[in-house]
Amino acid sequence: MKPTLEWIESLARQAGDILRAGLITGYSVQHKGVIDLVTEMDHRSEEFLIGAVRQRFPDHRIISEEAGSLAGVSTGLWHIDPLDGTVNYAHGLPIFCVSIAYEEEGQAELGVVYVPLLDEMFSAERGKGATLNGKPIHVSSETSLDQSLLATGFPYDVRTRVENNLNHVSHFSLCTQGVRRLGAAAVDCCYVACGRLDGYWELTVKSYDVAAGGLIAEEAGAKVTTIKGSPQYLAYETSILAAPPLIHGQMLPQFR
Repeated sequence: MKPTLEWIESLARQAGDILRAGLITGYSVQHKGVIDLVTEMDHRSEEFLIGAVRQRFPDHRIISEEAGSLAGVSTGLWHIDPLDGTVNYAHGLPIFCVSIAYEEEGQAELGVVYVPLLDEMFSAERGKGATLNGKPIHVSSETSLDQSLLATGFPYDVRTRVENNLNHVSHFSLCTQGVRRLGAAAVDCCYVACGRLDGYWELTVKSYDVAAGGLIAEEAGAKVTTIKGSPQYLAYETSILAAPPLIHGQMLPQFR
């Protein structure tokens, strides 16, 4: 038995309810690093999602941000980020989401990203297109990098890492309409999918950050690769470049 997109959407919505409730009742915050936060609500959302998946698919493998890698014997693999955009959440910014992807044999098959405070449900099933709240979405029709609006993100060790992405931000800021930093990789991917952004890149992401959003972007017409052009962006830790094909083709050489 395989999961359905509708069932994953229901899980994401319920996890979103947990996150919304936390903004009302309050929650504790801890530091995993100097600027890397984890909240009580990350854990509550994750416990709910893992519990629901384990109950219905007890033999499936799971990779989740806080729990790490959970073993299983099935070819089914879940990539779960119970709260993507934790720093935003902790500051009351509405750009955060629940991200859930289901993978079979190395390829994401189902992906859902739910943005609770905007009540936006981005969904995709491989080969069947992508939707936002049930309506089909597609990448922007922009063909010029010069006229593009991009987004990016930074690693949590940005203060000490040599390849911290600041040089790329400076470069793209001078050859596009602008570069935004929204703070949630899954949201960035989905905004490329629906045409709000013309491209998104990041040097260091985990599979649970981009598995769902990457599939949604692909199904909406984006080309999604690593910054070296490899289609294997689902590695546990890698880079990502997502953009409409013509913009992708103009961005990719910039990293070389």
